[in-house]
Amino acid sequence: MTPRELLPAEEYKKIKEEDMARAQAQYDFIQNTKDPYVYHRDQRPVMDIRHMLETSAELFADRPAFYEKPSHKEPYKVTTYRQVKADVDAVGTALHAHDMRGKRIGVIGENCYAWTLAYLSAVCGTGVVVPLDKELRQDEIEHLVIEAEVACVFYTKNYTKLFEKICGKEGVQIELCVNLDGDTMEPHEVSLAALKAEGAKLIEEGNRDFLDAQVLRQGMGILLYTSGTTGVAKGVMLSHENICTDLMIPPMVFLVAPDDIFFLILPLHHTYACTCSFLIPLYKGSSVAFCEGLRYITDNLKEVKPTMILGVPLIFENFHRKIWQNVRKQGKEKLLKRIIKINRVTKRFGVNLGKVFFKQITDTFGGRLQRIICGGAAIDPAILDGFIDLGVGALQGYGLTECAPICALNPEHAARSASAGYLLAGFDGRIEEPDPETGIGEICVKGDNVMLGYYKNEEATNEVLKDGWYHTGDYGYIDKDRYVYITGRKKSVIITKTGENVFPEELEYLLGRSDLVAESMVWQSDADISADSVIVATILPDSETVTDLLGRDATNEAIGKLLWSEVDKINADLPYFKKIKRVVLRDAPFDITTSKKIKRFVITNRDGIEV
Repeated sequence: MTPRELLPAEEYKKIKEEDMARAQAQYDFIQNTKDPYVYHRDQRPVMDIRHMLETSAELFADRPAFYEKPSHKEPYKVTTYRQVKADVDAVGTALHAHDMRGKRIGVIGENCYAWTLAYLSAVCGTGVVVPLDKELRQDEIEHLVIEAEVACVFYTKNYTKLFEKICGKEGVQIELCVNLDGDTMEPHEVSLAALKAEGAKLIEEGNRDFLDAQVLRQGMGILLYTSGTTGVAKGVMLSHENICTDLMIPPMVFLVAPDDIFFLILPLHHTYACTCSFLIPLYKGSSVAFCEGLRYITDNLKEVKPTMILGVPLIFENFHRKIWQNVRKQGKEKLLKRIIKINRVTKRFGVNLGKVFFKQITDTFGGRLQRIICGGAAIDPAILDGFIDLGVGALQGYGLTECAPICALNPEHAARSASAGYLLAGFDGRIEEPDPETGIGEICVKGDNVMLGYYKNEEATNEVLKDGWYHTGDYGYIDKDRYVYITGRKKSVIITKTGENVFPEELEYLLGRSDLVAESMVWQSDADISADSVIVATILPDSETVTDLLGRDATNEAIGKLLWSEVDKINADLPYFKKIKRVVLRDAPFDITTSKKIKRFVITNRDGIEV
């Protein structure tokens, strides 16, 4: 890959003036919008990710940017904004010294400060950052490294052997391997610590290659590969403008402050986690605390005492289920429900009983948790409302990688738990070919957050980007108040033999409301030759609920009867064409994507025992 030629100084200066003018225009819009749900206008204009980091380092220099545990037995270690900026400058300078200017920089591995340092060093003046999914197979990673023309890769120690095998293969252009762990030098790789020391020394000697590097707001800065639950991976090209738009606009509708601590659970290579749990906190002067892993989540929460947790439905469904399972085991379910009902009334008069009566529950999250934000897939509104009842703010957002990722977000003081989110000021949305009766059609969005296109895939780009509108592939409707409601995915819709549309997500949502159902996948049987379409639900039951109801030695027949009792309740309120007609009992977890979505195209996800 040939790096982009440097622009003449005067030409680059003019471009940066234009970049700042565009950022200022976004800021002015925020200040002047009449949108009723804009509660917070204390944003600042940022023209690119480097500008964001530089200004944050000035404003919040000695505040904690990251909390990370060196080991489980050690306390959280703090890295300040000042140190982050110094580290990024050092690593970026070393990358320039290794001839990485303008090239593709891959990052892969577990969430850690070193991962964020590699990301920022790549995107803030070196080249294009390519976050890689750590859950992919070796052949898949090799394919993406070749397609993206990755010249340098940062990885945690668990991926050392993998890149030893990949490097040198035909088509692989990797010139530099950087191990994010340790400080030893190996013949085939350099450590991050050594790279940082090298860069710091160069800066001391007056080197300004990275400090004065050219960063373009509207050029590709991030290349992300996404496959979702259907189809093959596509490279999403995001610009600094895409990301900065999503840094400046969403915090208008919910408060993010310097004393907030975001608890990072989701993998950083996903846009949702990267933009919302990493870059937004840095923009607002907040802190990011790394979760060590699910086995340590309770200990970490109690130690770091976060105020914000962003996650996917599966995480919050598990939290909610565990809370109520523990309450039942203590014999306090009726009491808690009674207190919640009373508290709903007293809160209208400014008296919140929750701080006293729900303290034991909220203490499990560290005692300071103010808000959870759910995205990535639809969540049962009752779960969000359940957290609100316990005194924790709960919002739902809607986004896609192609939108960097935020499209819509519920405002903190006007949240509608059933809605995927509110179309934020500055973002447009419309429904393509809405159904005359329901208003349901394909959701299309428009704004400065929408991607540049798919890398090396003009055909796929043209399918989804039309006249500036991004066709999301999601079906739903938008109400008169600009709230978005998702009914299903365009590619997963079941069209019955009578021509009716059935969205599997709707039935899976209804099934998921039962404590008996851990996960489910709804599909149409192709094997049944009949006048009617046969809708099947493959269900993974919740083992703890099954044990509580039937004991540890429950038979498949007994579990099947329980599942059918739940399905019958759901079917009773559905039109005939939507009714679930077969139930398959599954005893193993579904094959899922790394963003915890069930892979609908994997036929084995239908497997189990029919009951």
